[in-house]
Amino acid sequence: MKSSQPVVILIGAPNSGKTTLFNHLSGKNFKTVNYPGSTIEYHTSGFQSQFNIDAILLDSPGIISVIPNSPDEEVTINSLFEHPSFGKPDLIITTADASQLSRHLLLVKQLIECGFKVVVAITMNDILKDKSLAIDAEALGKLLTVRAVKINAKTGEGISELLEAVKSSLQEPAKEIKKEVCERWNDSENLIKTFSEIEEIENKVLRPLNPSQEQLEKANKELSSLILQEDENKILPESKTLKIDNFLLHPFWGLVIFFFVMALTFASIFWLALPLMNLVDYVFAFLNHAVIRELGHTWFSDFIAFGVIDGVGAVSIFVPQIIILFLILGFLEDTGYLARGAMLIDKPLSKIGLNGRSFVPMLSGFACAVPAILAARTIPNRRERLLTIFVIPLMSCSARLPVYVLLLSFLTPPDYYWLAGLGLAAIYVISILSSLLIAAIIKRFNNKIIKAKDDSSFILELPTYKFPKLSIVFHNAMISAKAYLSRAGLVILSISVILWFLTYFPDYNPNIPNINKASEEYFQLANSERIENSFAAMIGKVIEPVMKPLGMDWRIGLSLVPTFAAREVFVSSLALIFKVTAKDNQLQVSLISAMRNAKIAGSNEPLFTASKVVGLIVFFIFALQCMSTIAVSKQETGGWRIPLLQLFIYSTLAYALAFITIHGLQLFGIP
Repeated sequence: MKSSQPVVILIGAPNSGKTTLFNHLSGKNFKTVNYPGSTIEYHTSGFQSQFNIDAILLDSPGIISVIPNSPDEEVTINSLFEHPSFGKPDLIITTADASQLSRHLLLVKQLIECGFKVVVAITMNDILKDKSLAIDAEALGKLLTVRAVKINAKTGEGISELLEAVKSSLQEPAKEIKKEVCERWNDSENLIKTFSEIEEIENKVLRPLNPSQEQLEKANKELSSLILQEDENKILPESKTLKIDNFLLHPFWGLVIFFFVMALTFASIFWLALPLMNLVDYVFAFLNHAVIRELGHTWFSDFIAFGVIDGVGAVSIFVPQIIILFLILGFLEDTGYLARGAMLIDKPLSKIGLNGRSFVPMLSGFACAVPAILAARTIPNRRERLLTIFVIPLMSCSARLPVYVLLLSFLTPPDYYWLAGLGLAAIYVISILSSLLIAAIIKRFNNKIIKAKDDSSFILELPTYKFPKLSIVFHNAMISAKAYLSRAGLVILSISVILWFLTYFPDYNPNIPNINKASEEYFQLANSERIENSFAAMIGKVIEPVMKPLGMDWRIGLSLVPTFAAREVFVSSLALIFKVTAKDNQLQVSLISAMRNAKIAGSNEPLFTASKVVGLIVFFIFALQCMSTIAVSKQETGGWRIPLLQLFIYSTLAYALAFITIHGLQLFGIP
């Protein structure tokens, strides 16, 4: 369906400045990433009003050619020729990195030959200047028979000229777009011929600055280095980037630094978020007390205070930590460092049937497994793509974070936040190592589990190091946090209401003699008696035999059931089951105190001990408790075989390892 407005699409290779240009033209703050395959959808906007261009502006995923190498690229290229919502584009603005012109002009020439109207935005001119070179945009435009403009989207330099070129191009008559022309690019002879033409163009448009004899010789050497490299991965990078990479990409020290940065990241989640967590905790505890104070101890006040406020508050307290996680990862991503992480772990991953491209989806799994599995579309090799999807659920997503924080807070002294931070870092390391181990085991079974061929290579264009735009990093972190709340909020509230109903009814009125019915003591005892005789207790006792081998009772079993809808509900479930009342306006402190005082029903044995809490952590590391993940896994693998295997293997493994952990620790004298 063709849009009534003109459609302008931004096309370019990864790291060519495309999304930065989109942000400048649209006034938006969309994420700029530093590795291919991280964007799997179009961003849509209009031009800023002051530019006086009435057109739809689309930012597309990065591609290097009109010949797709992965399912994601295939979707992108098909949408380029006929977008499902906007039809054929009226104009393409294609970004080309001036410092890597020989590579980026291939896509430009392909788009022109396919019949698209094209305007070339030449980026990274400052990097070219550092090499004592400059590009003649007018000469390039004449050679390509299109308009070419040098720009700097960060400073706005050249944007007015680009907009004039866009306006002029939109007024020109439409061309016939021929998708069948793409087929000729599969011919190696045509590709060799095209690169020869590109080399000639580059020789004509790249000019040395201040062409003294000495500088001319230096420029020629650099130009030859850029053009004649046999291995495209060895193209001369910016000198500062090269010096930094000599250290950060060192085979040994590079890995040490990478794991140190990751450990510091997860340790920081605790101590940086603490003040905000205390504030959120205080607000929800204040609301809880206010409701009880104003309405008294009635079923309605109990519903509002415990079913709604405490249920939502028990999870909302962890939002600051989730924001900080996204902020740190966003900062590392936009500097270009995470792309180096993909290069560093490519060799280890290749030993187990994966490669560096799997790093992007696996890293995305720390936020949420659903978009991470979708990001695996960028992996061209089907076997590696399916294997990556298989192990992504082992990445500790943000939904597990509230559970880990609560359980680690139970295990560590209140003043030793760094110890809890190290524990969290260890959890993430374990999740990564376990995913690698399982991938290696699956590889040993050859095609028994993952039925696909096993041949691929990994080529990644490393961006130059850049200082990220902090406003964009913060904006994207807030979007991620908002998405977390919108995704989990309604589920958490719904489950909290259902659990409150199950724990409150049937409305049991215990007879507790010699205690004033208006006192707080009576209220606490009545709640305890009510829960023991509630619908929740009836359901929980049905599944209690499964929990007994782990040394747990029905209350923990009941708290685990709703986690298959949302893992973080485990925290609010415990708060509801224990009817936590905030002490000194601190809900989390009260919940941990209730856990320490809880006894197994019918005995004096503690319900929560160090070994059992560690066992619960192990359970959450491995268990696949997410229906959305199972659904998207079925969609992306093309059937139920892999998602059902994931559910069975990970659930069984989680229970078995939790059992071994608990009884193993107890064997060594840890209660």
